[in-house]
Amino acid sequence: METLPAFVDYLANERRMAAKTVDAYRSDLAEFFNFLRHHMGEEPTPKLLGELKARDIRAHIAQRRRDGLSDASVARLLSSIKALYRWLNRAFDIENAEVAYLQGPKRPARLPRPVSAEAAKDMINEAADDPDVAPWINARDAAVLSLLYGAGLRISEALSLTGADVPAPERLRITGKGGKVRIVPLIPAVRDAINFYAEQCPYALTRTQPLFRGAKGGALNPRLIQGLVQRLRGLLGLPDTATPHALRHAFATHLLAAGADLRAIQTLLGHASLSTTQVYTGVDASRLREVHASAHPRA
Repeated sequence: METLPAFVDYLANERRMAAKTVDAYRSDLAEFFNFLRHHMGEEPTPKLLGELKARDIRAHIAQRRRDGLSDASVARLLSSIKALYRWLNRAFDIENAEVAYLQGPKRPARLPRPVSAEAAKDMINEAADDPDVAPWINARDAAVLSLLYGAGLRISEALSLTGADVPAPERLRITGKGGKVRIVPLIPAVRDAINFYAEQCPYALTRTQPLFRGAKGGALNPRLIQGLVQRLRGLLGLPDTATPHALRHAFATHLLAAGADLRAIQTLLGHASLSTTQVYTGVDASRLREVHASAHPRA
């Protein structure tokens, strides 16, 4: 098998990365391999890749920058190349010491932007009480938002639930990114929202069918939840950062503020790395500084 298809197969089937992540690696490295074919005058085999100099890779990055590639995209490209070389070392015992010293552009840390606890509650309450839609749809929307804020689920994870998940259990088994399975506890308010929706839903919620349904009975489209949140933030005067994912961020930051252990939050969110979860400590510290600045008499 050629080098790039073999690496992509490894990412998809051994690493079990999400399809979008695999596509991003494939796209970045396809450009890199095309560059090498012209730059080196031959097919980029594992042997050739092992002999590349840092200046060869920098030449490709410089070309992509001239094409308008942003700092974030350059950093992702370099990450893709380094991942390729880690695989080459594992699969072919090929090392290239020069690659390890390549550094991408420094990017400012982007902190998650959660909504406040009050805003999260207001969004759920408004979703549950819209006079312009059927009561069962109100119940459905409130249940989905409750899962995002009350259990920290992604939209895709909430919409993956089936009729087998009602009545709502105390713990949900969730399959997240990369096929990773985690157990998520459900607080009573979330269980009540799910059970109330199940009682109101006019469609049969069989064990193998989606729990959350659209108006015509098919699986609920995530765009409808995104549109719902967009409408709610306009109604409640919330900023554009009040997105469905901001409810998941709020779940994490509010747990952290209440004293929850960072490792426990990592497990609840389904993060593969603790470093991903640690960004929430920055959010919490930022909020503490705001409170201090607004409340301290000498601020």
